[in-house]
Amino acid sequence: MARKVAIIASNGSLFDAYKVFNVATAAAASDSEVAIFFTFEGLNLIHKEGHKQLPIPEGKEHYEEGFKNSNVPSIPDLVEMAKELDVKLIGCQMTMDVMGLEKEHFVDGIDVGGAVTFLDFAENADVTLTF
Repeated sequence: MARKVAIIASNGSLFDAYKVFNVATAAAASDSEVAIFFTFEGLNLIHKEGHKQLPIPEGKEHYEEGFKNSNVPSIPDLVEMAKELDVKLIGCQMTMDVMGLEKEHFVDGIDVGGAVTFLDFAENADVTLTF
């Protein structure tokens, strides 16, 4: 049976996105079943426009050039990779309701669910991470 990796993405900066999608795609490429639950600012990581312009933490702007120079995939590219690797992307229904957002505001292919949806997946996960 494949290993299960459950990830909670609750922060929305560029650094958070790289952490979430690097771990998720690496796990999925290693034949793990992966689900990411995006809540609060973490929804920015899968927002149709937001994931293309994520903020860099103040004082860390020099990383932007490093990302470009080292041919690191962009966040939109990593989102597509995650989808191609069958990573389950779950947008938090409660947070979406609070923020007045609909499924159409997010990249294609996401699921929408509450905490119970994620907990059902994470219940017997081998690895659980929060970013």
